[in-house]
Amino acid sequence: MKKTGAWLARYALEQLPISHTFGIPGVHNTELYDELNASEIIQPVLVTHEGCGAFMADGMSRVSDKIGCLLIVPAAGVTHAASGIGEAFLDGIPMLIISGGIRSDSQYGYQLHEMDQHKLLEPITKKTFKVESHDMVVPTIFEAYAIAVDGEPGPVFVEIPVNIQLDRGEAINLPEFVKTRHEYSIDQIAVDQAIALFDAAKSPGIFVGWGAVDATENIRQIAEHLGAPVATTLQGISSFPADHPLHTGFGFGPASVPASKIAFDGCDCLLAIGTRFGEIATGSYGVTVPKNLIHIDINPKVFNRNYPARVSLQGDAKEITRILLDKLHFAVPKRDCHALEKQIAEDKKSYRISWQESDKDDVVNPVRFFDELRMLIDDDSIVVVDDGNHTFLTAELLPIHQPKGMISPTDFNCMGYAVPAAIGAKIAQPEKQVVSIVGDGAFLMTAMELATASKNEIATINFIFSDGELSQISQAQQKSYNRTTCTELVSVKIKGIAMATGAEYLTINNNTEIAAAISKALELAEQNKPVIVDVNIDYSRPTSFTNGVVKTNIKRLPFDTKVRMIGRAVYRKVLKK
Repeated sequence: MKKTGAWLARYALEQLPISHTFGIPGVHNTELYDELNASEIIQPVLVTHEGCGAFMADGMSRVSDKIGCLLIVPAAGVTHAASGIGEAFLDGIPMLIISGGIRSDSQYGYQLHEMDQHKLLEPITKKTFKVESHDMVVPTIFEAYAIAVDGEPGPVFVEIPVNIQLDRGEAINLPEFVKTRHEYSIDQIAVDQAIALFDAAKSPGIFVGWGAVDATENIRQIAEHLGAPVATTLQGISSFPADHPLHTGFGFGPASVPASKIAFDGCDCLLAIGTRFGEIATGSYGVTVPKNLIHIDINPKVFNRNYPARVSLQGDAKEITRILLDKLHFAVPKRDCHALEKQIAEDKKSYRISWQESDKDDVVNPVRFFDELRMLIDDDSIVVVDDGNHTFLTAELLPIHQPKGMISPTDFNCMGYAVPAAIGAKIAQPEKQVVSIVGDGAFLMTAMELATASKNEIATINFIFSDGELSQISQAQQKSYNRTTCTELVSVKIKGIAMATGAEYLTINNNTEIAAAISKALELAEQNKPVIVDVNIDYSRPTSFTNGVVKTNIKRLPFDTKVRMIGRAVYRKVLKK
């Protein structure tokens, strides 16, 4: 039979776990959009910018079993989307990117949108494909999806030239998609070695990343059996419930909160699950990792990259932790952890009290905001953060109780992520409350995408931490240079953005207004309205993360550079320059 390439693409996409596509139609993909318009399974979503579309697809993939799918024009659409694609790549998030392409049957050069997209995307995708014939449309899309979700997930790109989309060609014996699961051979000798290390350890600890998010229950039981404190990476914050008495917080080194610092002091055996020990996770590589490191990850390339492992176990975290748990019950006596739990609880309480004691009348204390937010939103709500000072405030002060309950741009560290990613998350989980927490600088990058939310009645609540500057960088500059440069934002009336996009607008000016405004925002969201809440945040106190990272980086500087920087800062402070 003969079918157009666009029809074949729709056929393939409809067999995959795809409910929506995100993108903008153009000259080279209108045939694909026309086909999807006839689909009863997939709904195309028009975005204002392809970068936002990529963040939406990312958010959808993170919080559901669906895969986020981009449908974009070549060249400019690809370059616009590249930030979101790069974020998904470095964070290990599956994404399927379908792009139109220039005519592959033309003798002419300098076609509209002509460029080597594959060379551009090679560093930020797992693989790229260019469909050369009609009979390859369906199998290529199926293969692209399989690669995107296999092993460590990531984005995969498929270019379908416009002539193949438009023209009819032979498509014999259309295949049906068959889902396969990669089976890993678990190294039983390594498992036994890990058990022996646990048995010999006097002060074991557990460090979990996003790769552990589906293994939460196994990790809970392992922690309770070993009597081990559990810290998380930034991206992996939801991989272990913050209301568990062995949870210590984000990080475990000099850049972590006191509960983590104290609980992991003297750790002689570390079980690390689903983490690469990246820069943010380790507080700029400031952590001390014991020689008895047991590292579990699905990607073998991460082993021994930053810290040497005594035992490496490649495979699915849920499967490996189940095997470890079964053996622990027989080989290692269960340890009492009441004293540790008491210490963690006291340290967490003291840290919150220290924040509460910094109340001011005319601004919002972050801990007061997060206390009310946690009390008022559902336990299974999804919290989406952006990149900035608010990110680490959220990580340190907002307890997350459910797997995939918080998502964030981490290793690529894209500003502008939260607003569109929250839209994607809400589309994927319409029955759950979805809130974004975003600094005013990051908000300005993608705020207009709330028009997409309004048009489609996607009820996200967006808390804008407003202070008029890029506060994370500003605080780092102030500590290092004793002055700030180029961090003051242009003055924009956020209420005007709400009016322009059709979003509801609320303000929180001080601590007394927090509870009422959050309650009102939740009420408006129940009416399928996106909401902006402008929060007059107090950023005057740096987070533990900011303090720790600055100290770590200054400490490792060459002596002459360190002396010059410290001397310069002191000189400016004395002369107030």
